[in-house]
Amino acid sequence: MGWGSGQTRWVSDVDRARAELVDGLVATGRIRSAAVEEAFRAVPRHLFLPDAPTETAYADDAVAVQRVDGVPTSSASQPSMVAIMLEQLDLRAGLRVLEIGAGTGWNAALVARIVGPSGQVTTVDIDPHLVDSAGRHLATAGVTGVRLRCGDGVAGEPDGAPYDRIVLTVGSDDVWPEWVGQLAPGGRLLLPLSVRGSQLSAALDLGPDGLLRSHSLRSCGFIRMRGPGAVDDVPVALPGGGALWVVTDGPGADPVAVAAALADPPGTVASPVGLGPADVRDGFGLWLALTEPGAGRLLADPDGELPAGLGPGSAVPVLVTPTGAAAPGLATVTPGPHTPSGARTQGRTCVPTPQPVCEPGRAPAGCEVRVFGPGGPELGHRMHRALDAWAAAGSPGGPDWVLTVVPGGSPVPTATAVVRTPHAHLLLEPQARGSSTTSGISRSVRF
Repeated sequence: MGWGSGQTRWVSDVDRARAELVDGLVATGRIRSAAVEEAFRAVPRHLFLPDAPTETAYADDAVAVQRVDGVPTSSASQPSMVAIMLEQLDLRAGLRVLEIGAGTGWNAALVARIVGPSGQVTTVDIDPHLVDSAGRHLATAGVTGVRLRCGDGVAGEPDGAPYDRIVLTVGSDDVWPEWVGQLAPGGRLLLPLSVRGSQLSAALDLGPDGLLRSHSLRSCGFIRMRGPGAVDDVPVALPGGGALWVVTDGPGADPVAVAAALADPPGTVASPVGLGPADVRDGFGLWLALTEPGAGRLLADPDGELPAGLGPGSAVPVLVTPTGAAAPGLATVTPGPHTPSGARTQGRTCVPTPQPVCEPGRAPAGCEVRVFGPGGPELGHRMHRALDAWAAAGSPGGPDWVLTVVPGGSPVPTATAVVRTPHAHLLLEPQARGSSTTSGISRSVRF
């Protein structure tokens, strides 16, 4: 079939869109190596999204490709996040790579391009329909040498092990022993790991002592695993709107008591500690969830409005009294009004606490702590102490922690924070913001 003028223009539009996407990823530092850049320019994303228009295929957005009851169960990951994770993997020619979560097949194609014909790429997915469609997309793109397997990703893929790299493109709440067992000595496991309500793309290197130590962490947000690796971690709906998620190994909370507390007029105390949007989720929000019992997130309604008049947003960090508390209450923290240096704030209300935590007229305010219910003042005091401790530690964001994974059965060293999963202990130590190797990477990319 001949090439008509319309088809020539369509091909040109695709090439231009792909070039603009890659140029943007290079300019913003998501792509940093020549190998990742070459793969992005060589592998056409639109062939892995055959039903999407060109502008969608080459936008820096995730694209849902499968839904169950309206909920996305698979997506083509956001190109920014794909680039960041490929840089975290540090791929080279000849490496053996296992991917868990085949998706559209685009990521496997990029990996295959980098490791070359001397390497080996295996991708496994629990969903046979995704395996079939990924195979068709790879064939259409002319990608050969990618082994497709249908199976439960928590088991890895013994046929082909050991692997130099294992990468998950789905979120996990645990580090399964099969992944560690299928890594070659000195190999790297990269996975979106849920840690107390935050999700971190964790590049973990296997040491000779059997422990995994983080090479780099990035904030991310991936669709979570299905099958045996899935975790039923559903927030509790609150009467009157919104939902509450509390650290799973901490005390539970009574949703009726929480809703009643939120109905009371709040007390508000300003703090000079500044919070940005990412700090609410993966900065101070993660610090609070790792260091304080009863920590969690207060979640918005589907329309994006938080309960108790806290305004628009998806979530705010909270401290909550446990079920059955004699004085139920809640404390929240939100980014506050950033008044000019030297300005005086008006109308501030100080809640009673064991020690005063604000002064009338003190300015400027970096964030606001609001307390609800009779137990709120004490929680507000704890929230302010946590803010001060986080600031004193250098205001670490999610990427600024050092993570060590201790497989189950091994001795567990002490650490600032220890999170127990079914198959491992996660040991976390904070670093001051900007001191880690992740400081040059955006903290806001999703999927």
